Amino acid sequence: MARTPVVSDSIGPVLTIPNAITVVRTVVSLGLAVVALGADDRLPWVIAAYLVYYLGDSADGLAARLLGQETRLGAVHDILSDRLCTALCASNLILLQPDLAVPVAIFLLNFMVLDCLLSLSFLLWPIVSPNYFAVVDPLVYRLNWSHPAKALNNIGIIVAVVVGWLPLALLIVLAQVAVKAWSAHRVVGRVRELEAARGAPV
Repeated sequence: MARTPVVSDSIGPVLTIPNAITVVRTVVSLGLAVVALGADDRLPWVIAAYLVYYLGDSADGLAARLLGQETRLGAVHDILSDRLCTALCASNLILLQPDLAVPVAIFLLNFMVLDCLLSLSFLLWPIVSPNYFAVVDPLVYRLNWSHPAKALNNIGIIVAVVVGWLPLALLIVLAQVAVKAWSAHRVVGRVRELEAARGAPV
């Protein structure tokens, strides 16, 4: 099935298979992360929580594309569920490596606020999700929602925690903040262009 990036302003149906997958993977990942918070040997639980999160995140997107059930509501649901899973999983990273609490906190601030706002900016255009942001700005898309960019969004801080080296962790999170801030600035420029084209005040 051909992917159609441009849609109406309709949010789409609520009861879809991809949305159900998102609910299940979020609940399971959160459950595992909560267990990890209270476990003496939390590492296996954290790994399981992250695996459910990552594999489930891939599964709901794949199901949406294969079944032709990509919706704007589903995209928002996915974005917010990602933040919830990441918040609890990353909390465990602080417990695993207390010395890296500052870079993990910076990562969370970036992912929960700046990256969240950036991801939701797709709603300003008639596209299904950030996965189609290339029609708005190809460079911002490549830096934020291409497959490599998505992988680096969370994996970078995990690698830093595993290595356990503070300078590396700080370098990773500050680089992520720089990319997100630059992308947000560029998106603001696109919004101004959009408003100017509509004849609205900018």
